[in-house]
Amino acid sequence: MPVSVSRRSLLKASGLTAAAVSVNGAASAVASAATKDINVQHPIRNIEHIRAFYKNFPTRLAAVRKGFNRPLTLSEKILYTHLYHIEDARDFKRGHEFANFRPDQLVMEDLTAQSAMQQFLVAEFPKVQLPSSIHCDHLTLASEGAIKDLKVSNYDNRVTYKFLSDVSDKLGIDFWEPGAGIIHQETLENYAYPGCLIVGCDSHTPNGSGLGGIAIGIGGADAVDCMSGVEWELPVPKVIGVKLTGELKGWSTPKDVILKLLGILSVKGGTNAIIEYFGPGTDTLSATGKATIANMGAELGATSSVFPYDSHMMDYLRKTGREEIVLMANKIAGDLRADKAVYENPSKFYDQVITIDLSTLEPQVSGPFSPDADMNLSEMKENVKKKGLSDKIEAVLIGSCTNSSYEDISRAASIAQQALDHGISVKCPMFLSPGSNLVKATMDRDGLTQVFQKLGVTVLANACGPCVGMWNRKNNPKRKNTIVHGFNRNFRKRNDGNPLTEAFLVSPDIAVAYALGGRLSFNPMTDTVTGKDGKAVKLEVPHGNELPPKGFARAGTGCHTATFKTKVIKIDPSYDRLRLLDPFPAWNGKDIQGLPLLIKVKGKCTTDHISPAGKWIHYVGNISRISDNTLSVADNAFQPGKLDHVFNQKTGTYDKVSSVAKSYKAANQFSCVVADENYGEGSSREQAAMQPRYLNVQVIIARSFARIHETNLKKQGILALTFANPDDWNKVQEKDRISVVGMKDFKPGKPLTVILSHADGSQDRVQVNHTYTDRQIEWFRYGSSLNMLRAQNQAKAKNA
Repeated sequence: MPVSVSRRSLLKASGLTAAAVSVNGAASAVASAATKDINVQHPIRNIEHIRAFYKNFPTRLAAVRKGFNRPLTLSEKILYTHLYHIEDARDFKRGHEFANFRPDQLVMEDLTAQSAMQQFLVAEFPKVQLPSSIHCDHLTLASEGAIKDLKVSNYDNRVTYKFLSDVSDKLGIDFWEPGAGIIHQETLENYAYPGCLIVGCDSHTPNGSGLGGIAIGIGGADAVDCMSGVEWELPVPKVIGVKLTGELKGWSTPKDVILKLLGILSVKGGTNAIIEYFGPGTDTLSATGKATIANMGAELGATSSVFPYDSHMMDYLRKTGREEIVLMANKIAGDLRADKAVYENPSKFYDQVITIDLSTLEPQVSGPFSPDADMNLSEMKENVKKKGLSDKIEAVLIGSCTNSSYEDISRAASIAQQALDHGISVKCPMFLSPGSNLVKATMDRDGLTQVFQKLGVTVLANACGPCVGMWNRKNNPKRKNTIVHGFNRNFRKRNDGNPLTEAFLVSPDIAVAYALGGRLSFNPMTDTVTGKDGKAVKLEVPHGNELPPKGFARAGTGCHTATFKTKVIKIDPSYDRLRLLDPFPAWNGKDIQGLPLLIKVKGKCTTDHISPAGKWIHYVGNISRISDNTLSVADNAFQPGKLDHVFNQKTGTYDKVSSVAKSYKAANQFSCVVADENYGEGSSREQAAMQPRYLNVQVIIARSFARIHETNLKKQGILALTFANPDDWNKVQEKDRISVVGMKDFKPGKPLTVILSHADGSQDRVQVNHTYTDRQIEWFRYGSSLNMLRAQNQAKAKNA
C-alpha cells in the first residue's frame, strides 16, 4: 500500500487529536524496537550498512595511510576511507584535483528532492543503490501555528507530497512526512554517526557533522549519481584547522563561535575547504552545539566541517537510542581524530590555522544582508548609530535547523521563564520553529512549550518555515525594519520577501533577550528591562540541559519506509507546480559563437538572487514556471537600482531577465551570463542552475564560483568559466556578443579564449579558465550529466 502524508505524529506529540490530511491511502507506521532501553524508539536505520562500515574501516584506513604516507588529519581519514576505489588513495593535491567517493547516506528535502527525483526517474533506475531519505520540511507554511499551518500546507502541497511519497515507495527511500521535523535535525537524530560520509541536497547538510562524521551539501544531479551507485565526484578540499581553547561562559553559545569565524574568514573564506576543529575547547561543546557550528560552515562556503569524536557524541547517540553505534565507534575511537603529529604541528598539515578562545568570546550579532557582517554584542549601541540601523526590533524568530536542539530550547526557555516570573512582556511578535517530533514531544513533556506559549510565542510546525521564506508575515511593513533570528542566513528578502527588512543573526539566547528588550542596541549583559510594578530587572545568565535529564519523550517518528508496491508515477497534468523533465540538448561540438549578453551581475549573487524563494518556492517542480523568476533580484551592472531589467538585443528594448532569455530561446539562440565573485553562494538549490539552462543560457563567466553551484552548472550542461584576470570583468559591455573559441580542444587544465564583440565593432580577447575534468567535459558534450548517465544505462540494457 502506498504511504500517506499526515499530521498524525505531530498531533500525537502535541497530545491532540485530529483527522490526518492524507494524500494517498492509509497511514503506515515505523515499528518500535522491542527493547528494555527506554531511549530506543525505533530500530537503528541502515544498521547493516553501518556495521559493515565499522568492520571495514581499519582495512580501508590502512590503505589510505599507505597511499598518503604521512600523518593524517581527521577530515582526510573520513573522506578518503570513502573513496569509490580505495586503491586510488594517495596524497591528493588539495584544491587542484578531483576524487571519486561513495557516501554512506543521501538526504533530500522536499524542494530539492523534486528535481532530484525527476532526474532520477529520467535515468530509469529501478531503485536507489544508496540509503536515501526525503524530508518534507521546506514547503510548510509559517503563519498561525503548527496545526492550522500544517492543515493548509498539506492540502496545498498534496500533489507534490504524493509524488514524493510515491517515488519513495517505488524506489526504496525513507519518506518523512510534513510536520515530522527539519531534515538536518532528523539526520542528526537518525542517520549521522562517527566516521560517516553523508551527502544531502541542501547546503546545510553539514549539520550532520556534529556527530564526528562529514556531511556535505550537493545538488540534485549529484544526488542522482549517488542514488545510481556511480562515482560521486568532489573537488579535493583544502583543510582549515580551527583550534578552540577555553570554554564558553555566560551568554556565549556555539552559535557565536561560527558567527565569529564568519567575521574572520568571510562568506567565501572557506570555499572548497573542510573546516576541521581541534583543541581542548572542542571537548567542552555538546554534540548539538557542534552541529550548529557545522551547519553554518555553509555560510563560509565550506565543503563541510568536522569535529573529533568525544563523550558528548556518545551521550547523544545513547539518548537517541543508538548504543550499538557507540560500541562500534569506540573500537576505532583513536582514529576518529587527527593523528598526534597533526596536533603537535598543525601549521604543517592544515592549509590555514585559526585560534578562537572560547573563554573570551562574547555574543555576536551578524547583519544585515550577509552572515559575515559580524559584530560584538557590546558594540551594538555604537553600531546602531554609526551604521544607521533601525533600533526597534519588530519580530524575533528562534528554532530552525540551526538552533532547535533541546539544549538551545531549554536555555531559551529559561530566559522566557524569567520574563514570566518578573512580569516582562515581549515587545514584538515572536515565533518558534521546533526541529523535530522528538524535540517537540520532549518540550511538551518538560513544560518548555507551555513556557513559550504563556509568553505569547507562536509555536510553528516542526519545519523550516520563516528560515526558507515560508513566513506569512502579518502587517509586513513597507519600510525599513529590523528582525532578529537564530537562523543561518539573512540575505535580503529571504525570510519575509520584503527587500526593506534587515535581518540579524544571533543565538537563541540573545534572540529571546532581544524580544524582551525590544531594541537592537539592548545588551542583556549590562542593560535592564522593566518588569511588573515598573521595577528594573537584569536578566540572569541562561541555563539549560545539553540533553533531556529524563531522556527524550516517546514520539512517532513520522517516517515511512518503502513497501515497493507503487509501480507507476502519475502526475495530474492540470497541476502547474510539477512537471516531469525533458532532456536538455547536447553540445554541437563547435566553438560557441555570438551569444548575446543576458545580464552582467554586479556584486553578491547568491542562489537566492538567481532563484528567489518566497512565492516561487511552490514551483520548484515545474522548471518552466519557476524560470520566470531567474536572476530577478540580481544587480545588473548596467542598470543600477533597477532589478529584473536587462537589454534585449533582438528588440532593442529592456525587459525582465526571463522574458529576454525566452525571446532568445524562441529564436534558437543561446545566451551568456557574466557574474562577479563567489557567484552562486548560499543554498544548494539546483534550480539556480537548471533555470538558466532551461532558458538557453549556455555559458556563465564569473570572477569566481561557489563550490556547489559550480558543480550544479556543470551537471546541467552549462559551461562555467572564470576570468583568468578578474579585472577583465570590466571589459564586458551591455550590448556585447560573446564567443568562446578553442572548444574543439576543450581539455582539463587548458584555458579557453573569450571574444567580446562590442556594439561599436571593436573586440576584446580575454583568457578564461575552468576546472573541468575529463568526466565533466563529457557531461558538457552530452548536454548534462543526466544525459550521459541515461545513455550509459540504455547501452547496458541493449547489451544485456
